[in-house]
Amino acid sequence: MVNRSGADVEEFCARVRGAADPSYTWRRTESGFDLTVEVPEPSPHKERRHTYEVVLRPEPGTYTITDVVRMRQRGPVGQWGSTVERGRARYRVFGAAVDGSQRRSFHSAEGHRLVRGVAEQLGWREEEPASARVARIAGYIGGGIAAVVLIALGIVFLAGGFS
Repeated sequence: MVNRSGADVEEFCARVRGAADPSYTWRRTESGFDLTVEVPEPSPHKERRHTYEVVLRPEPGTYTITDVVRMRQRGPVGQWGSTVERGRARYRVFGAAVDGSQRRSFHSAEGHRLVRGVAEQLGWREEEPASARVARIAGYIGGGIAAVVLIALGIVFLAGGFS
């Protein structure tokens, strides 16, 4: 366990801010910082904003990254609807004008690589956000239930229960 000071936190923030592409908006928060980017969408009827919420814990020298994706989409009658997704978001978007010009792309891993690169240089360690831990536990439970059901079906089948 590494004890870090407020100066270490400020150095982490400053390095990420300095390394971030100009398309990212950087904002300091009480527990870390947010990096936000407007995601290029091929459709004018869709808007997406991806925020990487980074929480720094100086006492153990750890950090978490949580993706927050806010999307607005215009429906068939013209009204806008919006959604917000939190957790780990992995996606890639490509866009271009009809004539092939103005090519743009975005990969959600770019922000993760930026933060992880700085963290590795400074000796910080990443922890999963709580939502990722809960999802993994739910997956283990679901897999266990499926295994028990398959074993029970196999026993019933071998005992001649399906004949």
